[in-house]
Amino acid sequence: MTTSSLQRYTRHCPRVVDAVMVLALFGCVALGASINTPGTNQPEHAWPAELLAGISCLALLKGRSHPRTTVAVATACTVIIGALGYLLSPLLLAPLMLALYLLAAGTDPRTTRVYGTVTMAMVQITAVLDNPTSEEILLRAVGPVLWLLLPLVGGGRARLRHAYLESVQARAAHAERTREEEARLRVAEERMRIARELHDVVAHHMAVANAQAGTARHLAPTHPEQSQQLLSDLTATTSSALLELRAAVGILRQASDPGSDSLEPSPGLDRLPELISACETAGLDVTVTTEGESRPLSPGVDLTAYRIIQEALTNATKHASDHAAHVRLAYSGSCLLIKVTNDGTSTTPPVPSGGFGLLGMRERAHSVGGDLHAGPRPEGGFEVSTALPLHSQAPEEHEATP
Repeated sequence: MTTSSLQRYTRHCPRVVDAVMVLALFGCVALGASINTPGTNQPEHAWPAELLAGISCLALLKGRSHPRTTVAVATACTVIIGALGYLLSPLLLAPLMLALYLLAAGTDPRTTRVYGTVTMAMVQITAVLDNPTSEEILLRAVGPVLWLLLPLVGGGRARLRHAYLESVQARAAHAERTREEEARLRVAEERMRIARELHDVVAHHMAVANAQAGTARHLAPTHPEQSQQLLSDLTATTSSALLELRAAVGILRQASDPGSDSLEPSPGLDRLPELISACETAGLDVTVTTEGESRPLSPGVDLTAYRIIQEALTNATKHASDHAAHVRLAYSGSCLLIKVTNDGTSTTPPVPSGGFGLLGMRERAHSVGGDLHAGPRPEGGFEVSTALPLHSQAPEEHEATP
């Protein structure tokens, strides 16, 4: 039987192992009771020692669940054996040694010290009082104490090893839970990102398509040529929406379908003219102002800038009372400042409500280390302003920047 098989058997059948060990210890005691050294008055009969040792061995069957009681019984039996004149050799001390080992391995250090000290003191006092003038006083008094120290030290090491293994297992379980929680968090973040992307695509294109369809229906009776042009623009708007939806949904297919078609690149500020043209066909007059020298943006910032402008113009298409919006791009230092405003004419500017447009814009800005503010203007209308770094950075880095 291999070592691993023996360990598994010991774990699954502890009572059988304990019974075999008790029988072995009883054999050791029977042999120890018959040992006699020259010059000592060993009792003629071995059965008293065997009887007391048998009681100690029976108590050991409960040593795992009741180690304190087991040590008390084994100590009492060993003291009586010593008082009867038997030489307390390691063979006679074997049941007490095992009881002390189980105590040290299964209880706290303080209990081990108290019970161990009392046990060794009683055994030593018994050995000294039994024959105080014997020339073998060193063998009778000091020897048993040294033998009893061995199981206390071994049991303490076993307890420490068991505690160490438990701590390792606890750390491994904690690390596994942490990995699972991190994986769930990453999945949730990816879902939010995809949901935000789909919202931006659907909200913008559907708002523009709705405005184009409404305008075409209004102009159809009196201006059929303009109506036809709007319907053509409507076709281009829906086609663009389908392409962006295909690109966004295609991300979900990449992991399971490596051979899928290449996806359309993520939009950026280079597609701003197309966005402005689509908004103008929906009846929104858009002007764009660029300040400073244009500089290349990282892909994440480029996509974020485009999506924020897209969502702001979508809100302006639906809510701006003057059907006009102004986009201002300012390259300043290491930041890109973006402002999308509409003047409006009402005293209480309409605020985009319902949906997650503003929340999505703010999350996008934070995801690349930027910031965003949106709200009514004091002079009327609505304004969306954001400051984005030219290169993406973690949100915590952005917060730590003075």
